[in-house]
Amino acid sequence: MKNNRIKTYLLHIVLSLLLLFSFMSSCRKLESPAGSTQNENGIRLTILYPSIGSLKALVGLRKQGLLDIKNLNVVGVYHKQEKTDYQKSKDFIKEEKIDWLKFLELNGDIHKDNLFQNNPLSDEFKKIFNDSDGIIFFGGADIPPYIYRDRSNLLTQITTPVRSFMEISFVFHLIGGFRDPGFLPFLESRPEFPVLGLCLGLQSLNVGTGGTLVQDIWSEIYGKTYVEEVIELGKDVWHTNPFSRLYPEKDLFPYIFHPIRLKAEGMLVSVMGMKPADTPYILSAHHQVAKNIGKGFRVTATSMDEKVIEAIEHEYYPNVLGLQFHPEFAMIWDSEKTYKFTPDDVDKTTVIDFLREKPSSMDFHKKIWEWFTNALKNSHKGI
Repeated sequence: MKNNRIKTYLLHIVLSLLLLFSFMSSCRKLESPAGSTQNENGIRLTILYPSIGSLKALVGLRKQGLLDIKNLNVVGVYHKQEKTDYQKSKDFIKEEKIDWLKFLELNGDIHKDNLFQNNPLSDEFKKIFNDSDGIIFFGGADIPPYIYRDRSNLLTQITTPVRSFMEISFVFHLIGGFRDPGFLPFLESRPEFPVLGLCLGLQSLNVGTGGTLVQDIWSEIYGKTYVEEVIELGKDVWHTNPFSRLYPEKDLFPYIFHPIRLKAEGMLVSVMGMKPADTPYILSAHHQVAKNIGKGFRVTATSMDEKVIEAIEHEYYPNVLGLQFHPEFAMIWDSEKTYKFTPDDVDKTTVIDFLREKPSSMDFHKKIWEWFTNALKNSHKGI
C-alpha cells in the first residue's frame, strides 16, 4: 500500500509538471536563429513588431555606429494571431546571418476588454521586462479607436488589431495609466528603464496610458477634405507626401520632411543637447497623432504651428520617450538611393544630402540614438 501511494504521488507530480510545461509553451515560444551566438551577459533590447523593416532599421543603425553596442542581444516579440508574416523576418535573419536576434511568440488570450488589467499575457510581459534593458515600440498601422473609447473615422483603417491589443496592454503594464490609476506599473521597480516609441509607437504609449488620438490630421485639425487643399497648406503641415497620392505613377518619395519645434524643458534639449531655437527636419509618415495626453506624459516637441504633437516624454520615468517620426529609417543614412519629392523636381537627391542641408537636422538624429544607446547601457548596469 505504501509503494502504491508513493507511485500515485509521483504520478501526480509528473502530470503537474507536464501541465505546467504545456501551459508555458502555449503562451511563450522563443525561437533562435540557426547558429545563434547570443551573449547571455550582453545588453538586452526588446522590440515590438519585428518586421523586415524593423530589422533592417536595426541593422542599419548598427552599421552606422549609431546603436553602438557590441554585445547587443535583441528579442523580437509578437503575438501568434498577428496578421504580419514573421516567417519573412526569420528568413531575412538567416539570409543575412544575423546571430544577435531571437523571436518570441506570445499566444495568450488578449482582446479589447482585458487590455488595462491583469490578463493572460501579464506574466509574460513581466518576464520580458525583467529580461530586458530597454524596449522599442516600432511604427505601423492605425490603432482601433474603440480601444480609446472613440468612434471610428472613415479614414481610419483597422488592419492589425491583435498587434494593437498586445502592445497597448504591454504599455499599460510598463507605465500604468488613467484606465486604472491604482495599477502598479513595472517601471516603479526600475524608473530609469528606457522605452522608445516611434510613430505608431508614440501613439501606443499615449493610448496605453489612457490618452486618445486625432484619427486624421488633415481633416480633423486643418479641416481639409481634398488633397489639393492640403498641398496649398504648405510642406510644414503635410506629415506625409500628398503628391504621392495624386501621382503614384511618378514614383515620388512617399514620406515627407518638415521642421519641428522643440520645447526647452524637454529631454531633446535638456538631455540631448539641442538648442530651443533649433528646428530640425524629421522624416514623417503618418495621418494620426496624439490628442489628449496619457497619464504622466507631457508634450516636448510640436509641428511649427504647434497644432501637431511631435514628441512626448514621461514626467516621472525619465527615459520614456515617444517620437511622432522616424529617426530609425535606413534611408536616412543612405548616400546612394535618390528620390524626387514633388512632380516639379528636376533633380533627384538622397535623404542624407537633404538633411545635411538643413541646420541641426543630422545632428539631431544622431543625438537621439546616442541618448538611447547610453540609456540601454546604464539600464544594463543598473544605473
